[in-house]
This record gives sequence, C-alpha cells and structure tokens, in this order.
Amino acid sequence: MSDLGTPVQIKYIASLAFSIARQHPSSTTDVTIKRPGKNWPQSFWKRHPILKPRRRKVIDWKRHEINIYDKVVHWFEVIGKILRDPAVLLENTYNMDETGVMLSMLSSVKVLVNKDDLRDYRGAVTKRTMITAIECISANGRSLLPMIIWPTTTHRSNWTTFPTPGWHYACSESGYTDSKISLEWLKRVFDPQTKEQANRKPRVLICDGFGTHETLEILEFCFENNIILCRLPSHTSHKLQPCDVGVFAPLKSAYRDQVERLYRGGINTVGKEHFTSLYSPARERAFTKRNITAAWAASGLFPFNEDRVLRHTPKPPTQISVPNHNEKVGCPRDDEVLRTPVTPVSAEALTSLCDLIKQDSLTLGETNKQCLEKHIQKLANAAHGSFADRSVLRAERALLRDQNQFLLKMNNEAKVRRSTKSEVLGKAKVMSFEDLEDARAKHAAKKAKEATKDKGKRGRKRKRAAAEGEPEAGEREPEPEIARMVEILEPKTWRAPVARMV
Repeated sequence: MSDLGTPVQIKYIASLAFSIARQHPSSTTDVTIKRPGKNWPQSFWKRHPILKPRRRKVIDWKRHEINIYDKVVHWFEVIGKILRDPAVLLENTYNMDETGVMLSMLSSVKVLVNKDDLRDYRGAVTKRTMITAIECISANGRSLLPMIIWPTTTHRSNWTTFPTPGWHYACSESGYTDSKISLEWLKRVFDPQTKEQANRKPRVLICDGFGTHETLEILEFCFENNIILCRLPSHTSHKLQPCDVGVFAPLKSAYRDQVERLYRGGINTVGKEHFTSLYSPARERAFTKRNITAAWAASGLFPFNEDRVLRHTPKPPTQISVPNHNEKVGCPRDDEVLRTPVTPVSAEALTSLCDLIKQDSLTLGETNKQCLEKHIQKLANAAHGSFADRSVLRAERALLRDQNQFLLKMNNEAKVRRSTKSEVLGKAKVMSFEDLEDARAKHAAKKAKEATKDKGKRGRKRKRAAAEGEPEAGEREPEPEIARMVEILEPKTWRAPVARMV
C-alpha cells in the first residue's frame, strides 16, 4: 500500500492485524482471539527493520508524485528544446507567479517564560485579509518589481504611504488576478523592465497553467514582442516552478518576521496601510541572487538537469525496477578533529581552558601541581568576574540602543500613517506608485485651492453685508407670516398711557 501511494496509518495497523488473525486457518471457534494492545504497532515495526514510521503531509492526490511523473518527464523534453536554443540566453529566461500574503501572518513561536506559566497561547488580532502579489524572477538572479492586487474596487491614499518606486498596484473584488490584470502586468511591468536587456532577442516566460495567462490578447502581445510563453503542466508547480521551489518560502518567513516586529512595536491589528512597509523589506531579504539561482537549479532548469527533480519523484509502480541488493555501499570515515585550545573571549571559554590546564598538570609533581592549581583558580575567578561584568554591561547597552532605534523608527512610520487620511485616489484597474503619488499631489492641491477660494468668498460677502446693513450668511430674515405670528404670540410689556403735550 505504501508503494501505491496510500500507506496505512499506524492507528489502523492493529485493526488490520486483528482481522487477519481472526481469519487465519489455525484459529478455532473455541479459542478467543484478543485484540492487539496499544503498544503492538510499535513492537511490530521494531521487529521488522525494513519498516519505519513517518509523518506524511496532506497533498492533493493530483499533485502526488505517482500521478505527475510522466508530466515532469514531458516538461523537460519540451523546455529542454527551448533552453538549448543558442538565441535563448540565461538573463532572458523568466518565471512569474502569484502568491497570496495574509496581512496577519502569525505562527507559533518558541518563547522563554516562567516554569509556572501554563499558558500555551498569545493574544493577537488576526485579520484574514489576503493580498496577492505578482512576482517575476530571472535565471541570472534578478527580480522584477512586483504588482500588488488589493481585494477592493478603489485605491486608497493611506495604503501607499511607504515609498515603493516602480511598483504597480491593481484592485479586484476577489483579490486575485484576472485576464485584465494579467495583460496589464505583461504590458506595464514585464515588457518595460526586460525589453531593453533582451535587445530584440527572444524572452522566455514560464508561468503556471492558470487560464488568465493564456487569453487571446496575451498571446497576441507575446507574438508581437518575441516572448515565448511556456506553460507548466497542471499540478506540477510545487516541483517545477522556481518561485514556488525556492523563493516564496523565505518570502513568507521574512514577512512573518516583519509582522512580529510590528506587534512588538504595539500594533495589534495589521491593515492594508501596513502592508507595503512590511512586504518591501521582506522582499529584500528573500529575493537575493543566491536564493533565486538556487531555485532555478532546484527546478532542474539552470543548469539543465532533470535528475534534480526526477530523483525526488518516484516512478509509478509499473515502472519501478528492483534494486540490486548485492551492491556494496561504502561510508566515508570521519577524520578525527584535534582539540586545540584557543584564546578565551568569554567566561565559558576561560573555564574550559582552565579545565584543560588542570588535565595537563597531572604530569607535574605534587608540590608544583598544588601551586599551579591555586594560581589557575585565582586567575579563573578574577577573569570570570571581569568577563561577567563586562558582558552584562555590554548586553544592556546593546539592548537599549536597539530598543531606542526600533521605537524611533516605529514612531516615524506611525506619524506618516496617522497624518494621511483614507481618501479615494483613483478607480483605474491598475495604477503605478508614481500614478498614485501624482493623484495624491493633485488631490492635495485641489483641496488647498478650494479652501483658499471659499475663504476669500466668505470674507468678501461678510464685508459687503456689513456695509449694506444686510444680515450675514447664516442669518436669514424670517418670513412675513412667521414674523406676524411671533408678534401676536409674544407677550408685550404693559406701559402706562401718557397724555400728549400740546
């Protein structure tokens, strides 16, 4: 069953053994067969050295090695013909893929707590909003600037306060890419950043089999601009796509570290306004030349070696050949490493050196031995105290300096976010960072102009009203009917009649 790709779970082995024992010909109805105990499976695989317990991850059956082996072999046959073409250069071969990044990407961490603290959790506000990023890497270790897809229908001003020159931003209701965004990425990101370097030579673009990557408009654009679009076989991207093999994992790890840094700074909820400030440093850590070239090598493309993938992809049962057990496998002997004392730079190293000296002193005489041990012990005590005091002070200074720098940087980032209001900058499908900056500047200039214009009008109107004796704005005269009713209903002060003087 393991060879067929469906190994038996350990908790079911005892039930299988019990079923087999009940149907054995030697069993009789007079003898009651007991069920195996809870430790029987462990004893079973210990009795059979060829068996070994192992934890298996969940994977789609269509992605299983048994079902993709033929696809992988066919892929290397097709892509091998393209990459062996002398016109196709290393720096003109690219791989693009989308990755989803959750805003609050937190995981379990190992911490140091009091031994009486029984809590095994930590409080956090998890916002499960998914942001999609379209990334592209080249075989020579270069990465193109990304396109970020917001799960909304409009662009907001406070989402792009962190400077990201050259980046492009798109928006869609689902938060995923579509045919329009894929075409815009090809025209506004891939082609401008690779056309000059290609110098009219063919560019190879490897992507997965998502339907939005193969629309008629995209194919026409690729034919017109000498772009060879190569589609990976279905359910093989985890084995053959360089972005998935060696780049996205360190990217997610670096982004998670940035989120942890934000939580240490006192931010409990991560929103869209924090994403670019977290994702940009994570990209710088993950998209290094070393990681990118290692990803291309692990996918078997540069250098071209299909065995890099096929040796980790077992053949289907019909193609499995029985290995020759007579072959001898030799194990290299480990060379012995001589233990040589080094100059101590810490209290632990000094204590270790003292122990070595004590061992060497065994060859000395009894009198000299006692004197040497006393001097060594005094030297060790003095040096240990000196190292300890200096280490504590140095550690405290380093921690305080790092904490001050960290809080200062967090405060500067928070000032920009708090001072920027959430306003709609545009409703276009895709906008670059420069477009958003221009829209933000035009919006601010428009608001300043309106404020100045309204202020001048209000001042002139108030002056003219005061000169002509008219009521100011907001002090409208009452209607005649209302004034008459107020005059009737309002009580009047009684006054004594006065005779008119002649």
